[in-house]
Amino acid sequence: MSKTAKIGLIGLGVMGENLALNIESRGYSIAVYNRTKEKLDIFLNGRAKGKDVIGCHDLKDFIATLEKPRKVILLVKAGDPVDQVVASIKPYLEKGDIIIDGGNSYFQDTRRREKALAAEGIYFIGSGVSGGEEGALHGPSLMPGGNKGAYEEIRSIWEAIAAKVEDGPCVTYLGPDGAGHYVKMVHNGIEYGDMQLIAEVYDVFKRGLGLSAEAIADIFSQWNKGILDSYLIEITANVLSARDLETGKPLVDLIVDKAGQKGTGKWTAEIALELGIPIPTIDAALTGRQLSALKEERIYAANKLNKVAVQPGAEDKQAVISALHDALYCSKICSYAQGMALIAAGSKTYNWNINLAETARIWKGGCIIRARLLEQIRKAFARDSKLANLLLDPEFSEFQKKADSNWRHAISFAISKKIPTPALSASLNYYDSYLSANLPQNLTQGQRDYFGAHTVEIVGKPELGFIHIDWQGLLQAQKGESEKAKAIIR
Repeated sequence: MSKTAKIGLIGLGVMGENLALNIESRGYSIAVYNRTKEKLDIFLNGRAKGKDVIGCHDLKDFIATLEKPRKVILLVKAGDPVDQVVASIKPYLEKGDIIIDGGNSYFQDTRRREKALAAEGIYFIGSGVSGGEEGALHGPSLMPGGNKGAYEEIRSIWEAIAAKVEDGPCVTYLGPDGAGHYVKMVHNGIEYGDMQLIAEVYDVFKRGLGLSAEAIADIFSQWNKGILDSYLIEITANVLSARDLETGKPLVDLIVDKAGQKGTGKWTAEIALELGIPIPTIDAALTGRQLSALKEERIYAANKLNKVAVQPGAEDKQAVISALHDALYCSKICSYAQGMALIAAGSKTYNWNINLAETARIWKGGCIIRARLLEQIRKAFARDSKLANLLLDPEFSEFQKKADSNWRHAISFAISKKIPTPALSASLNYYDSYLSANLPQNLTQGQRDYFGAHTVEIVGKPELGFIHIDWQGLLQAQKGESEKAKAIIR
């Protein structure tokens, strides 16, 4: 009998290769296939040589190599390529077989694929994989969703290859159909927000305080020993410490200030709009990247319009650094609060029953947004699974109160130096708005009713329901031009 494999993987990009080696290192034989034969052969004769990896040059042979029920991981580009690979292997699959999409697919595509394949007796799992190439090799955070029984078939493998923290492997079943890819999408949105917040603090250090890259790296290294301890703070210090071998200059100073994006951040913003969940920190991060892409326009505008130069002053640097520390932490809390609220809304809308405490737990290791903060988030949702917003948790709210003046001082300082802080400012505005019993949208509703008869509700008169006000008649009555104003219910 020819050799068989416990699981198979299609797509030998960097993530695919590393995940395959991770699986093999945990004691599971794995079959691999790649569209281009050359890429497959290089892997087999290189990194996979001597390992329990079976290379297949034919899809039919690849599927035949797998133990039943067959389990096939796809690590291909999101979108049409996933559908194309599914279509190419489906003729060789049987009822009960399982396809696992480990890419960054849009959750609605995952829902569609899961439903269509379920009708044919084939299971489809959408599993977010976070941690980059290092995480894929040594232990990522895994976010699977789909049929619960199908997940149980791969559970031992997923738990074996996931990152490990003190309370278990960084993987949990999140819910039916697209739940896993939805959570991964929001994870990436939070990642966008986190990166933008850190970049803004770096900018204030550099332009506002005139600090060198080396000095800023030292500050971030110190911060990483406290409540801001996280993977992104750690690598920020490393990036700022690196020097160009040719010039000796900080490498970060030689990088063009134009940031790209691959789509998951945009999807997060779009679904937030659809579900009516405010995520201003994440939105600001998207806008920040879009503005960064306008490099030529920004250079022109700076030369043409920015005539008033602001130089670093003689401010109390330690006071500003302390303020920026607290502003960053408070803003990160807001970013996570927005993301968790969006996950809760998606869970309710699509009947996924996602456990938010578990979601925070599996992000504690392996993934890009892993941070000490996540244990506090886990505890918050463990204390109250129905917590509407992290800002309402006693521990978080207490810190926000203590750091309030520092938060505002940091942003005021940046404004005084003409340094944009869209995400830090959006976070503070989100906080102030959420804590405001009254907002000015009473005026907005009045405007909408005036020009479009969109109706309003009247304070203290719920029995009236939604009414349209005869604004012209009311104004005439005030001038004595009419006997009375009428409220016309529509």
